[in-house]
Amino acid sequence: MEKDPVRKALLISLFVSSVSLSVKFAAFFVTGSTAALSDAAESVVHLFAVIFVVYGYYLSIKPADEDHHYGHERIEFLSVGAEGAIIIVAGISIIYHAVMSAVTGIEIVNMGTGIWLLVIAALINLVLGSYVLRVGRREKNMIAVSNGKHTLTDVWTSGGVVAALILIHYTGWLFIDIIVSLLIAGYICYEAYKLLRYSISGLMDTRNPEIDKALKKVLRETESELIKGWHHLRHRSSGKTTWVQLHLVFKDELSLKEAHDEATRLERKMIDALDTDAVITLHLEPHDAHEESHSILRGANKKKRLDEFV
Repeated sequence: MEKDPVRKALLISLFVSSVSLSVKFAAFFVTGSTAALSDAAESVVHLFAVIFVVYGYYLSIKPADEDHHYGHERIEFLSVGAEGAIIIVAGISIIYHAVMSAVTGIEIVNMGTGIWLLVIAALINLVLGSYVLRVGRREKNMIAVSNGKHTLTDVWTSGGVVAALILIHYTGWLFIDIIVSLLIAGYICYEAYKLLRYSISGLMDTRNPEIDKALKKVLRETESELIKGWHHLRHRSSGKTTWVQLHLVFKDELSLKEAHDEATRLERKMIDALDTDAVITLHLEPHDAHEESHSILRGANKKKRLDEFV
């Protein structure tokens, strides 16, 4: 069976996240700290997010089938978006618990034991998050990247709680517990916003500037005696695949075979210029008879103009 580093990283993340969650809940039960509870609550949400991420990854690698001609890779955007939404729920939950603690009063005990438990949880998540993030970036898999970033937010939340407990221990200022909880909530909501922004951009087929630059560089360098120009370049990316559409303008007197051979050579150069796999669809057109050839399409669409998608 072919090795799949992303699959391995996500499964490790699922197992280790369960261990980290257990350690954080132990810290909360030992101390009674609201900040410790907020950290544990974030980890509960994180665990559910990892479960969804693992499912999303398994679905994304399924090949195209009769019902999904373009494959299943766009689940990446839904998976990342769901993780962002779940993190926001965790942030709101933390704010709620902080406010309730301010109303009902704060009592923290066994801070030494709680601090050590949270330090252990933070170190676990630091190693795990760095590993998953590194694998995701190396394999150019946004599902793993988002999961790695989410895991690293756990390090910051745990670090914040540890700092709060240490300050409370030396100062006796219990209100620090609530302040840190609110700061943690704000931080993880910001991280969630970035994941949601990526998800929405992908679902809306927002242009990838790096891919656009790479494709146009190849096209500018490839214009020749045979290829007279190009237009209507469009592309979108999902998972490890970029889908490209393009109109190529050729000399009128070329044979179909000559134009096809030249277009295929260009297609190979465009694929080689990208870090992703690519599916490129080229529409071949004659130079002098270009407008005349397109005239038959005018009025064909019900509500879209012929030149609306450029």
